Amino acid sequence: MQGKKIDKSEKEASNLPDISIVVPLLNEEKSLSELAEQVQNAITNAGYSYELLFVDDGSRDNSWNIVEELSSKESRIRGIRLRRNYGKSDALQAGFDEVKGRYVVTMDADLQDDPNEIPDMIQQLENGADLVSGWKKKRHDPITKTIPSRFFNTVTRWVTGIKLHDFNCGLKAYKREVVDNIYLYGEMHRYVPLLAKWNGFDKIEEKVVKHHPRKFGKTKFGISRFLNGFLDLVTLLFINRYIQRPMHFFGLFGVLFLVVGVLINLYLAYLKIFLGEPLANRPLLFLGLLLVMVGVQFFSIGFLGELLNRGEVKKQKPNIAEKTDL
Repeated sequence: MQGKKIDKSEKEASNLPDISIVVPLLNEEKSLSELAEQVQNAITNAGYSYELLFVDDGSRDNSWNIVEELSSKESRIRGIRLRRNYGKSDALQAGFDEVKGRYVVTMDADLQDDPNEIPDMIQQLENGADLVSGWKKKRHDPITKTIPSRFFNTVTRWVTGIKLHDFNCGLKAYKREVVDNIYLYGEMHRYVPLLAKWNGFDKIEEKVVKHHPRKFGKTKFGISRFLNGFLDLVTLLFINRYIQRPMHFFGLFGVLFLVVGVLINLYLAYLKIFLGEPLANRPLLFLGLLLVMVGVQFFSIGFLGELLNRGEVKKQKPNIAEKTDL
């Protein structure tokens, strides 16, 4: 997935940065220099050391040349260039694979996220939080973006049980262990809090953050992103709950369809045998037969899933938080 990279010499462990800031970008040439300056002012004034990692997700403008220029002037700035546009989740994952800091911050490159919020979010991590998610309580976006976003957040909050107001906010802060134990693809960047919770990092907090109007370029938002996001949510929920027990899902529906189909067929058999009523013109007969066949298919899929999963379950290991000497 990764293309050209800008590499800096390895630092000693004691000199690793406090914060790694990962910024995925796509055609944001006008905002990068100003963003780098804002980050430097915000983080150094707070007394933290940092690295700024730009991930160019297949930009077609001059973004990568600017990243190279910034990196040549400032050792704390690094860059990764992907060979094509993979999407925000893959760009973030490419950044997570390269970070060196004790804490990891993600933010967008369009200058709408405020770097001055980062020190307070890091303080929340130092006070015990595993993940701090930004909440753009006052947004500077068109209504065509804010209304779908509110609906998306409401549904996601209800389905996942995680009480966050803004799953879509790009400004988030994590302990390093969190990003080391999750893997992003598709539209999964929206569900990092859910992935973190499933991996045992359930101390999830929220912080109201400033949201600035877009100064340059245009939004990458599209309604298809929310549709894809909902599909990814369904995938996540299914994988988490049933990947190790597919029979519990498919078998449940299989048994339900079988029982209903058999009851319908028994009823029709009673009508035919004891009352002599014809069945050829009854749609209920076809429904009963269809339910029996679908039930058998669902049950068979669950059984095959259990067989395929049998070998994989042995390879999976629990995520150990800590241990004493044994």
